[in-house]
Amino acid sequence: MSEPTRAARSPPRPARISPAARTWCGLLLTLVLAAPPAARAQTDEIQVYDAEIAAPGQLNLTWHDNFTPSGRSQPAFPGGIVPNHALNGVPEWGYGVTGWFEAGLYLPVYTLRSDGDLLFDGAKLRALFVVPDARDRIVFYGVNFELSYNTPHWEVSRFSGEIRPIIGAHLGRFDLILNPIVDTDFNGLGKLDFAPAARAAYSVRRGLALAIEHYADFGPVQHLKSSADQAQTVFAVLDCGNSSRGLEFGVGKGLTRASDSWVLKLMLMHDL
Repeated sequence: MSEPTRAARSPPRPARISPAARTWCGLLLTLVLAAPPAARAQTDEIQVYDAEIAAPGQLNLTWHDNFTPSGRSQPAFPGGIVPNHALNGVPEWGYGVTGWFEAGLYLPVYTLRSDGDLLFDGAKLRALFVVPDARDRIVFYGVNFELSYNTPHWEVSRFSGEIRPIIGAHLGRFDLILNPIVDTDFNGLGKLDFAPAARAAYSVRRGLALAIEHYADFGPVQHLKSSADQAQTVFAVLDCGNSSRGLEFGVGKGLTRASDSWVLKLMLMHDL
């Protein structure tokens, strides 16, 4: 794909920060620091979106994989996948339609279980709308929409969706990004699931960045889960590469009983 965190960003040129931009940055920093470090349970994609997309006419592939070396030994629902020692992944195909719109397809979503069985989990369509030239802006924003088709062992609902707002700031060598995500099984507004993600990154040099990523699942907005039942994980991430190809590797530590103890993630990105 050609979207968020596809490669380490080169240090931007120095720029004057307007009072309005400083206000946005202050708000963003507050939100990032306030968001609990966390991650959702079973997922094919562990990523914070940064509003960067493929150039018009460009096709990009991002291969997502995450492995749980130490996790929950029970599925999230009857008949679901046991996270412990499972590998989840998906090739993500992204195509730049315009300077502000990228279309994407996740296919196939798959799981390699601890017993060696390879399962087909589903597929997803994505529509990502962003402010043009996000890489060169101090403050950037966008929104991503996803529609998923799920097999019974992957999700309780056959169809589900995601709305992922994006807001972030490039502050010299630092990036701060927030994705206040809501997920839905199309069963009512009160049952929307709030699962925010956040990222703070530092560009060490051209083509190399270090980051801390926070992922959370607070549960339905109408009745949030107790703190012990919320999935919470924090990732240390290495991000390297350039604008056309890159690699992102992260090690995640779960912080609650609803989280897997350790999770590894790997993303390989390449323009085609």
